[in-house]
Amino acid sequence: MSATYTTSSLSPLSLPARAAAVPPAVRRGAWQLPVGQAASLKAASTSVLRVRQGRVWVTRDATDKWGSEDVVLAPGESMTVLAGQRIVMEPWDGFGATYTWDAATTLAG
Repeated sequence: MSATYTTSSLSPLSLPARAAAVPPAVRRGAWQLPVGQAASLKAASTSVLRVRQGRVWVTRDATDKWGSEDVVLAPGESMTVLAGQRIVMEPWDGFGATYTWDAATTLAG
């Protein structure tokens, strides 16, 4: 994983206390983001965030050219994060999420 990674616990916001049932095939080679947790990733090199299970709310830091950006990614969706960019993400709902973070091999352009 080519990123600086930090997590923080969020205060319980009346989220149900239930664990996500994530099939082993989804977990293999992926990271889990539990309910009530937020993760901050700063890309060391251009990378791709892919959601494998659950939905993730992602906030991309503001740059010189545009303000911060919020998006919700569903399973199978991805986001390219350029080298030096930082994102903060958390599960969108009360089920947690599973994601991968890989180096981008090529950028579509």
